[in-house]
Amino acid sequence: MTDTHLTQTRFDGFALDQRILDGLAEAGFTRCTPIQAQTLPIALAGRDVAGQAQTGTGKTAAFLIVLMQRLLRESPPPAGQVARPRALILAPTRELAVQIHRDTRLLGKYTGLRFAVVYGGAGYQEQRDTLAAGVDILIGTPGRLIDYLKQRVFDLKAIEAVVLDEADRMFDLGFIKDIRFLLRRMPPPETRQGLLFSATLSYRVTELAYEHMNHPQLVKIETDTITADRVRQRCYMTSNEEKIPLLLGLVRRWDDSRIMVFVNTKREADRVWGFLQGNGINAAVLSGDVPQKKRLKLLKDFTEGRLPVLVGTDVAARGLHIPDVTHVVNYDLPEDPEDYVHRIGRTARAGAAGDAIGFVCETYAFCLPDIEAFIGTKIPVEPIDPGMLAKVDPRSRLRPDREDRCDARPARVASRGKAAARPDRRSDPRRSRGKVDVDPGGAGSAPEPPARREEAALTARTAAAVSPPGADGLADTPSSDDPSGEPKPRRRRRRSKRPGGQIAERTPPGQAVEPAD
Repeated sequence: MTDTHLTQTRFDGFALDQRILDGLAEAGFTRCTPIQAQTLPIALAGRDVAGQAQTGTGKTAAFLIVLMQRLLRESPPPAGQVARPRALILAPTRELAVQIHRDTRLLGKYTGLRFAVVYGGAGYQEQRDTLAAGVDILIGTPGRLIDYLKQRVFDLKAIEAVVLDEADRMFDLGFIKDIRFLLRRMPPPETRQGLLFSATLSYRVTELAYEHMNHPQLVKIETDTITADRVRQRCYMTSNEEKIPLLLGLVRRWDDSRIMVFVNTKREADRVWGFLQGNGINAAVLSGDVPQKKRLKLLKDFTEGRLPVLVGTDVAARGLHIPDVTHVVNYDLPEDPEDYVHRIGRTARAGAAGDAIGFVCETYAFCLPDIEAFIGTKIPVEPIDPGMLAKVDPRSRLRPDREDRCDARPARVASRGKAAARPDRRSDPRRSRGKVDVDPGGAGSAPEPPARREEAALTARTAAAVSPPGADGLADTPSSDDPSGEPKPRRRRRRSKRPGGQIAERTPPGQAVEPAD
């Protein structure tokens, strides 16, 4: 961290265990950030804290120090039949849980405490065995934690402290019921310590805090803007068609940069990745569709500089600490202003500087006033020079592939391949109007499955049963019986009810209608 980002408060000024101080010294931490300087005196005294500060200001280290100091001071409970962790850290995403676990191992290297992380998508039995062997500080996502809890792999009866990291994201992802499920199986708030941290504390989060915490002390680091001070923000007014050329032009101008591009949907992430990769820019996609092991590998490659561009949804926007991110591009402006704060918080971390660029397009232009009102400042608008727009060959876009795109649903990728192999229904001359099926053995067409052929045959038999011979039900199709080839007007169906309630067959044109019996 830069000196301007730190206070004069030193970690060794607190009555911390020497083993914690050794871990902090090895990690290079000697002085506190503002959130740490204000949080530690309150939390080390045993009080509950709800902390709000900008992203990248050391909130993770703050609650880890408190947890480790509390566990080292108190004697562990007697061993039981199931594992009983003493502290629980809840994270909304798998990547954030892995990152917290990595920081915990770094700072707690000399404490002798046992740490474990559990999350979905990978290592089910391995995580289960580690947890069952016993753990002091447990880190995890709600779904996997509840899974193991219901299997009685562990219980929460010995919890001395609980941390909710990025609590507002818990609401956004629909975890609030899971959070309450876990909190109600812990000791009451009066007998455990609660810590809650986030870059934004909404009314929903504060309500949760006061419901499940013991009179928490609110610690809010006031700044001129809610976003990081060293983020240089700007935006471009662009049409939807200009977004890809503008993105390619900007990325090519930024030499030796580490760039994160945020979009709102997984489908758009695939599309942006395809154009970047197809135009010679090495990129990868980080979204909920990518398998967990591959997501961790992509993050490692991006962190270590082997991958210059990472296209992601809001999965990559919360809590992740990726050093030296130089540019954040909001290809799609987020509809939630809080997501904008978290997105651009991926750059300018720990006192560094960075750039945040937003594309104000036709689809998401309405989001800009809400974002500016939320952050309390106007985002400068810069003109687009024609030279900034790169020439894009539409054929250069790559289609998402299972290996390159890392899609977690192979069936979906396979179906795309089949769709590409089939001829276009609208352009196939064999598919004239009124026809039900096509020649399954014709050239250029794939054989249709038996179920589809049976369905087509059934439809044909049904049509023959209710239509006269030679009729195809189309008013503008010439009849083969008419030598002139002129279209005949469509006749109104004439149905008559028999006395028994049955409907008589439609009489072909030119024949008399027999009276009912």
